[in-house]
Amino acid sequence: MRNFRGLALALLALLPAVAGCGAEGGDEDTLTVLAAASLTESFREIGERFTEQNPEVELRFNFQGSSMLAEQIRQGGAGDVFASANAEMMDKVRQAGAVVRGPETFATNRLTVITPPDDPAGIASFSDLAQPGVSAVVCAPQVPCGSAAEGVERNSGVRLHPVSEEDDVKDVLHKVTSGEADAGLVYVTDAVAAGDQVRRVEIPEGDQVTNEYPIATLEGNGDRSAARRFTDFVRGQQGREILRRHGFGAP
Repeated sequence: MRNFRGLALALLALLPAVAGCGAEGGDEDTLTVLAAASLTESFREIGERFTEQNPEVELRFNFQGSSMLAEQIRQGGAGDVFASANAEMMDKVRQAGAVVRGPETFATNRLTVITPPDDPAGIASFSDLAQPGVSAVVCAPQVPCGSAAEGVERNSGVRLHPVSEEDDVKDVLHKVTSGEADAGLVYVTDAVAAGDQVRRVEIPEGDQVTNEYPIATLEGNGDRSAARRFTDFVRGQQGREILRRHGFGAP
């Protein structure tokens, strides 16, 4: 299933980015932002605020797993700004020569456990995810949320046996909210976004593994001044406040 999904998303990347906001305009005014899936809600709000103040810019978002976005950029995919869920994926893009400004860290995030509201498996701790009969879902190890999950496993000494490893954190969230899994390991920000659709279980082990989120201006084809203004907005006071309200930590 994951291979099929990865192929489908790669094909979708060949199409114009969607989920835009802002004023309509020509290509010279279009700014394409490639952002980690965990940034979906916060960056949509940031985008609305940014375009209110920069109405000449048509802002388009492409939200996917950071590893998939990094590979698209390395293969020449279109994009003007990249916001990653960890430094490793940004380093790959930088080493490919695609970064023209940055990267700079703008936020942090950590993992938490979520369950359906009725908590059918009685999950009270991280170690409960490893109990027999518990269907736990995590991110695949090659993506930032999966790498963080491995860090939590190492620090806790608990080895998980997930029933599924997903390509991005939103897929983990969906498995839990749809009732397909007893529990999932997601970012705090995704638990905040889900609201009463999930029950959140605080895990001290998650506090020891923090993902830093870097942002950079890419070679791109759009207006670099608009890209710089957007990255500055994300890192500025208004951007930081929006990120804080969505559950992100300070850089």
